[in-house]
Amino acid sequence: MMRSLSRYVSARWLAAYAVAYMIFLYAPVILLPLFAFNDATVIAFPLSGYTTKWFDLLWTTDALHSAVRNSAFVAISTAFISTLLGACAARAAANHSFPGKKGIMGFIMLPLVLPEIIVAVALLVMLMQLGMSLSLWTVIVGHVLICTPFSIAILSSAFAGMEASLEEASFDLGETRWGTFRRVTLPLIMPGIISSLLITFTISLDEFIIAFFLTGTDVTLPVYIWSQLRFPSKLPSIMALGTILLVASVSLLFIAELFRRRAVRRQGMDAESTQGMV
Repeated sequence: MMRSLSRYVSARWLAAYAVAYMIFLYAPVILLPLFAFNDATVIAFPLSGYTTKWFDLLWTTDALHSAVRNSAFVAISTAFISTLLGACAARAAANHSFPGKKGIMGFIMLPLVLPEIIVAVALLVMLMQLGMSLSLWTVIVGHVLICTPFSIAILSSAFAGMEASLEEASFDLGETRWGTFRRVTLPLIMPGIISSLLITFTISLDEFIIAFFLTGTDVTLPVYIWSQLRFPSKLPSIMALGTILLVASVSLLFIAELFRRRAVRRQGMDAESTQGMV
């Protein structure tokens, strides 16, 4: 009886903590669309009324359109390069043993725990010493550095959950390494690859610190938003833009999670079918 009561009280406290945590985490996010539709330039309560003019203003701002194109180019390039490098590293870590494997993988994953401002300053100094001019390509270099560990973390589980016997069976049937990868390995890890592309794209699209240090005259979207925050009259349109980015980011992460779960289910079914054949 006492044990059941203790579990009940613990469950209630855990539920209360979860609700309080969610409110603390997402209450500021809820204010973003709230003020984006407010018919006033002052960000304060009470609200003046409902309007969509701040969203309409976004369509007539040429500087914003240029920043969106720059961010799209950087994010797409970063997503493909990071996923390619992450796939190579994840496959090597999952299927091969070599001296210093743990140390090398730990070194590759180090950007996950390093402060971004330290990484940005280090990259800026290195690029200046190499005589490279700042541009969107230098931003891509920085974003690939911080996005590749995320890709490795996603694809490592995809490669680790894949049955090695499937590739061995392909080799036994006379297929080449490239053919095996294209017809057997790639379809099995494709949900993980899509998840990696979506997550690295989202991270690159939202990243500010490295872009701020490494961008040249072509600014990315986060840098453009930061530059507009100095003008109070621009705040409502920035709120509208933030609302669009919030919806887009959450949607991409939701889709990425769906593909990740699909990959886990597929690998589980492949493992069960392989055991059945044995």
